[in-house]
Amino acid sequence: MGLFSALLAALFIALSNLFMRRSMDAGGTTKGFLTIQMFVAFLVAVLLGPVKTGSYAWNGPIILLGLCSGLVLALMLLVLGKALEKGPPGFTFSILSAATVMPAIVMAILFGAAFGFYYTIWHGLGSLLVLAGLFWAGKSIQGMQNRRAWALLAVAMFSLHVLLLVIYQWRAILLNFPEPFFTAEQIRSQWFMPMLYLSAAIIQLSIYLKSERRKLLAKEWLYGFGAGAGNSLCTFFLIQATELATGFQSAVIFPLFSIGTIVFSNLWGQYLYQEKVNWRACQVCMLGILMGTVDWKSLLGY
Repeated sequence: MGLFSALLAALFIALSNLFMRRSMDAGGTTKGFLTIQMFVAFLVAVLLGPVKTGSYAWNGPIILLGLCSGLVLALMLLVLGKALEKGPPGFTFSILSAATVMPAIVMAILFGAAFGFYYTIWHGLGSLLVLAGLFWAGKSIQGMQNRRAWALLAVAMFSLHVLLLVIYQWRAILLNFPEPFFTAEQIRSQWFMPMLYLSAAIIQLSIYLKSERRKLLAKEWLYGFGAGAGNSLCTFFLIQATELATGFQSAVIFPLFSIGTIVFSNLWGQYLYQEKVNWRACQVCMLGILMGTVDWKSLLGY
């Protein structure tokens, strides 16, 4: 059940990605869409955090950390929107998902075994396979207009996603080792995710009001709420996956989620937008994600 829940989470985030593209097809912009999506995500985060747990205590440092993280998220989404306007949607979202292979490597370099992060040959090989798969898949877009601009946006999007995931990993470390940055009570505050989404929503709203100054289209509202619901269901099933997973399944939940996101996003890219998907390149990339994100030391016991 744990692995099935992870696949359901991937399905719903892929649907959320599709709604973003549909909103653009309907005449809307990513700026308006993301404004709605982030506010919906904020409301859901409040329900899943403070309301569900009954913990409403405010902690200034954690709120500040959430707001700063929201800035990174907003920048990543802004670049993602521009990349979708210039390049293939399925491949763009595949690159975004491929960023999940990097945080484990970054954390191993920064913190090492003292905090349970180990860099093994499997992580190195996985990273190389991900890069090889992306370069292989990228050959199919050589004749695309705005290829250079899209590639620069894709690199920026990838880098910002890595930074955001590293922040998530760092917060996970602080849950067990809060000193000297926070107290144990502060780091367990339920306001990190709500503040992250609120910050991103406010930034997206300011960008939208400054650049467009128009009423949102009905379909932007529709797809924005649909994407917000998709993100909410994704969060729900990921949490459920961690609760239901066995020891082995726990090691592969998040790699499976990333791989599922790539598969589902490329499926709608191929069948709805006639995107030429290099499935063999995707398979190489997905194998790299599996090799590069699994905690092999704990799994294999060496």
